[in-house]
Amino acid sequence: MSLAAGDDENVIEEPDMSHFGKKEDSTQLETFQIRPSFDAKFNSQQVKYLIHEVLQEELEDRTYDSEEAEALSKHIAYKIRTRIKDIGLPRYKLMVQVVLGEQHGAGVKTASRCLWDAECDSYANDVFLNVSFYLWNIF
Repeated sequence: MSLAAGDDENVIEEPDMSHFGKKEDSTQLETFQIRPSFDAKFNSQQVKYLIHEVLQEELEDRTYDSEEAEALSKHIAYKIRTRIKDIGLPRYKLMVQVVLGEQHGAGVKTASRCLWDAECDSYANDVFLNVSFYLWNIF
């Protein structure tokens, strides 16, 4: 799914996100348990590895193109979210943020905040850099 200059056949399509608004089947989760069980806790290292895999697959041979940056960042966020959902973390809500920009030698500073339960909630992040662009991801 690489994009070469002038190659119109391999255009990145925006992912269909309509199913994210639907509620999941909660019949198996009706136990009045508000936290995940100990064996189903978030594994930051496993998720970081998945994020790294996706970034390598999608960005290894690419150069920055401002025309495709928005669609590419949405595609990568969707793919990361899908891979993490495949792990099967019950009782977790997932948030994936992707920041994609062109490398021009300038610095970038970002900050994120959220409220969470220190016993259950966690995060994983990864950074992809090449001569053309940078991508910062936090999950």
